[in-house]
Amino acid sequence: MSPLDDARRAVAGITGREVADLRPLGGGDTSAAVRAVLDDGAVVFAKAAPADMPGAAEAEAASLSWLAEPGAVAVPEVRGQDGRWLVTEHVGSGSPSVAAAERLGRGLAELHAAGAEAFGAPPPGGPVDAWIGLAPMRNRTAADWPTFYAEHRIEPYLRRAVDTGALPARDARPIERVRDELPALAGPAEPPARLHGDLWTGNVLWADDAAWLIDPAAHGGHRETDLAMLQLFGCPHLERVLAAYQEVRPLAPGWRDRVGLHQLFPLLVHTVLFGGGYPAQAVAAARSAL
Repeated sequence: MSPLDDARRAVAGITGREVADLRPLGGGDTSAAVRAVLDDGAVVFAKAAPADMPGAAEAEAASLSWLAEPGAVAVPEVRGQDGRWLVTEHVGSGSPSVAAAERLGRGLAELHAAGAEAFGAPPPGGPVDAWIGLAPMRNRTAADWPTFYAEHRIEPYLRRAVDTGALPARDARPIERVRDELPALAGPAEPPARLHGDLWTGNVLWADDAAWLIDPAAHGGHRETDLAMLQLFGCPHLERVLAAYQEVRPLAPGWRDRVGLHQLFPLLVHTVLFGGGYPAQAVAAARSAL
């Protein structure tokens, strides 16, 4: 069976509709992807997780549904998944606007306020062992955010980076200090927020004068983490996004000083996956947090 025939079979099986047209798309790092037109005229997006990423389709489907639940942000509707293929509403492409950026900021504030069962809690129906990009990500709960972040967002990737040689042991010391001193660095305690979890600019699609959130790694966490990720690789109209967020749910004093602390997690993930300049960026983020 050809890859497109496999995609056609999966989309038809998941949606219960015949596929009238099917076109391959660029699927990013993690998947094969297609745009499909169904026999009722609906346009859907489908992607297949690699065989070595068990549970990825299940985790993403649960994440998208959980993020859509409050109605705060634009998220593609989940049509279904079969353990390998995930089918969602198709989102077109457009240009970012100030109005859409401000709606994104307000929507993120409302999404975060919808909360989570606990720090580290996966979405309802989502697996504990999930993924962030190509890296495994474990959603284990903890009583407070510093404990969760130290044990399940810093330590696993720090250890892997050192063990594989991506990060020299001597350079790990500032990151180890952050891990150990998190209770003093975390700022005021907050309740667990409902996070997208991988909110870099590539996971924001601008279409229909809205900002759509895709490819989440959702879990209960600290709301500053989503906003710090959004700042890591740039985002159109970023200051308008942040200002609109602040209007709805102001951040705790000192939040700008904690951006590096919250960026440490994605930078360690990138260190493990890609190496390059990311180890130095992770160390710099750690030093900025101390």
